[in-house]
Amino acid sequence: MPQTVRRAIHADIPALIRIRTDVRENRLSNPLSIGAAEYAAFMAHSPIWVFEENGAVRGFTAGDTSNGTIWALFVDPPDEGRGIGRTLLGKACETLRDAGWATIQLSTAPNTRAERFYRQNGWTPAGWTEGGEVVFEKQA
Repeated sequence: MPQTVRRAIHADIPALIRIRTDVRENRLSNPLSIGAAEYAAFMAHSPIWVFEENGAVRGFTAGDTSNGTIWALFVDPPDEGRGIGRTLLGKACETLRDAGWATIQLSTAPNTRAERFYRQNGWTPAGWTEGGEVVFEKQA
């Protein structure tokens, strides 16, 4: 199956929104809170990367070059467990490293598959957000 990781384009935004609203963890309390305008605005200053297979977006990630954080890492639920998230996370980290960040941060809900994923991939707990998420960091 042809697979590629490429920079997202505006035509990908509907797929990004669909994947983001279909995830099993880290669900948005208000699915309309991150819409097409927010994705387009983000894309204006930092790349969003998509994992594409057979012409379909299977997941996406983004590192925010303005603050050195992972802004998004989501895989379409039917495609979980195939290494797509690990591949995409590497691309987001590369983006932040290339932007000059020595340490990268992200946050996720505690006691989740996502928390286990980050721990297994070398991320270190570094505190808590005001909203109760675990903050992780990793050297770029």
